Amino acid sequence: MPRPFLALCVLLSLVPPAAALVGGAAVVRDGGAGRHVVMVVGSRGNVCTGTALARDLVLTAAHCVAPPASYRVLTPDIAPPGLALRAIAVHPRYDAAHYKAGRVTADVALLKLERELPAKISPAALARDRKVATGDRLVVAGYGTTAAGSDAGIGVPRQATLVATGRPGNLQIRLVDPATRDQRAGLGACTGDSGAPALVEHEGRFAVIGVVSWSTGAAGGDGCGGLTGITPLSLYRSWIAETARKMGASLAP
Repeated sequence: MPRPFLALCVLLSLVPPAAALVGGAAVVRDGGAGRHVVMVVGSRGNVCTGTALARDLVLTAAHCVAPPASYRVLTPDIAPPGLALRAIAVHPRYDAAHYKAGRVTADVALLKLERELPAKISPAALARDRKVATGDRLVVAGYGTTAAGSDAGIGVPRQATLVATGRPGNLQIRLVDPATRDQRAGLGACTGDSGAPALVEHEGRFAVIGVVSWSTGAAGGDGCGGLTGITPLSLYRSWIAETARKMGASLAP
């Protein structure tokens, strides 16, 4: 049963500096990929992650904000109840039924904030068009839980470097812990990491190439720590840019 919105915000404010992402991912606060991410909290009790693309614009997964509810944005430096939203734009080709059935869909959304994010949050640029190949390394950063079915670790940003597996394309990318290769539980996204960025890194700078849409346990089982499913942004870059312009937001260069 969803928890009341204010009670959830209070819970998040009391979470100790433990973990997020499963598999022992590293805590990141003022540096690394953590400087780009925020929490997206819904009045139905759901928690997701988002990426700042501008001082007042956040990218997240469509399935995080498509259900009718009130949503706010939090970081460790924003006291509950968090920042209110001025507008939500879900990609017009997002299909909730397809998502629920495990089919590929345009799982992308933009959140326009009522006011700017704290200075510690740095907007990330969109990655230039590039193909992801098997074995490529991407960084995922999120505020999610450290154990499936638990609230442990929610509210603390962590990041992990994962590698592309299978046949990555412009509809879906599957990431895996390079140490465990989905044969046993390892690093990976979990509850609360939906909407988190998949980032490419170059000379210490990160750029967003996709968002987290789903995860599995090892070898396709239930839970987390197996595969992390990414919706690439290559097909949706023009929509993001045009929608940001209409919302009056200036994307990071």
